[in-house]
Amino acid sequence: MTSRHRSSQSVNSVSPRRRTVVKAAAATAVLGAPLAAALPARAATDTPAFLHGVASGDPLPDGILLWTRVTPTAEATPGSGLGPDTEVNWVLARDKTFTTVVAKGSVTATAASDHTVKADVRGLEPATDYWFRFSAGGTDSPVARTRTAPAADAAVSGLRFGVVSCANWEAGYFAAYRHLAARSDLDAWLHLGDYIYEYKSGEYAARGSVVRPHAPANETITLADYRIRHAKYKTDPDLQALHAKAPVVAIWDDHEFADNAWSGGAVNHTEGAEGTWTARKAAAKQAYFEWMPVRPAIEGTTYRRLRFGRLADLTLLDLRSFRSQQASTGSGSVDDPDRTITGRAQLDWLKAGLTASDTTWRLVGNSVMIAPFVIGSLSADLLKPLAKLLGLPQEGIAVNTDQWDGYTDDRRELLAHLRSNAIRNTVFLTGDIHMAWANDVPVDAGTYPLSPSAATEFVVTSVTSDNLDDIVKVPEGTVSAVAAPLIRAANRHVHWVDTDRHGYGVLDITAERAQMDYYVLSDRTSASAGSSWVRSYRTLSGTQQVERTYDPV
Repeated sequence: MTSRHRSSQSVNSVSPRRRTVVKAAAATAVLGAPLAAALPARAATDTPAFLHGVASGDPLPDGILLWTRVTPTAEATPGSGLGPDTEVNWVLARDKTFTTVVAKGSVTATAASDHTVKADVRGLEPATDYWFRFSAGGTDSPVARTRTAPAADAAVSGLRFGVVSCANWEAGYFAAYRHLAARSDLDAWLHLGDYIYEYKSGEYAARGSVVRPHAPANETITLADYRIRHAKYKTDPDLQALHAKAPVVAIWDDHEFADNAWSGGAVNHTEGAEGTWTARKAAAKQAYFEWMPVRPAIEGTTYRRLRFGRLADLTLLDLRSFRSQQASTGSGSVDDPDRTITGRAQLDWLKAGLTASDTTWRLVGNSVMIAPFVIGSLSADLLKPLAKLLGLPQEGIAVNTDQWDGYTDDRRELLAHLRSNAIRNTVFLTGDIHMAWANDVPVDAGTYPLSPSAATEFVVTSVTSDNLDDIVKVPEGTVSAVAAPLIRAANRHVHWVDTDRHGYGVLDITAERAQMDYYVLSDRTSASAGSSWVRSYRTLSGTQQVERTYDPV
């Protein structure tokens, strides 16, 4: 491990004064580059600057959460712990020119919160566009648009959300964000997890090659590490543009912490050598809540619920904080009723909310796939790369135990609850797997379609993170052309799967149907990558089944 994990005591004869100089020089060399890398270029001045953009999130009928990070002085870089307390003013208006101001206030940015600030503004009008900005020391931030949710009892004709997941900085550019930001029709956008990645530089890139280096170069372990990594992502111009265009509704998955995180550890965490998991998880959560416009309904988690009139409510899950350790692939412990992906309290809360919902649609923001998935019919040459992507043994038949497939008792209980209470129009919105899917969610996959479908699921592919053709290192579409028919043959509830491309989704909801339009990028390694519509699937109200439709909304 790096020297920061070792004792700082010296055993040689260097004088205390000499050791101090050496330590200071070492600290400058080790910390200076990654801290500076988390900032875009700027003059060495003590004029406050808004270098990481502005954002809003978690829209309510009467409120919105505003966010920014101020750099008060040149040395107050993210993760440094340096810089003075700084008053930051905010203003919210009905127009871009701020002639009709409806709310304003001030907050104090401190080193204790990495100079990030939030303003939870209330008393607003429902279903209304607003514009906001921050200011400090005579400097104004960029201007951004946001939008409140419809009134709880409003008859809403339609909603439209961008949907993304799995954006790995080193694997490419965030063109998906740019294309969503270019739209003018989004009520909000959903980020379903892996907003950042924790790996050291070069460990997880684009087919093994780093497109653009992130910061810090080391794996994120400490609070300073996670702060610097979040800051680096927030310098991306396409991400800044999308945050400035519409409010985000975000949940975390594993890479906001470490690969395959669970309540007591992670695959990518070495207890002792990398400190304790408890400390690392606390650092990751603190940095996340500092740097993201997320309003935790329950302290320390991202599970919460938002409502969009009588048309839809959106239940957001936290599938990392409370889960049991992933089962060994192929073991019968996936069915152990004592193992959980949600935790008892969250599952009870989820079931109660679905029962009480009086909206037409029940959307569930879900970080890992809930539809069952078996790969028994795949040939050996396809099984091995698919197994590698999913973290499965590269021999034999197995499930991905990091998904709901590894926690079947929780899934059975939830789906049985939907069926026994006649809860209709439940749509899971999912990321994580770096592929695009359109699924029915059957009560019993083994007998489907004789067994009923309890819900539907739309899975979006990665923004940049490697998918199947990247692992095999073959031209895009090569693997999917062969693997997709075999996957569908073994999983009759799967209507479509694309194993190879990167992109995003646009979810459009009316009283009659919920439709996901899937878009793909021309080249994730190009900052100017184009975007094109590739497929659309919808579920009609009352059916609990997916069908293809041939035009985007």
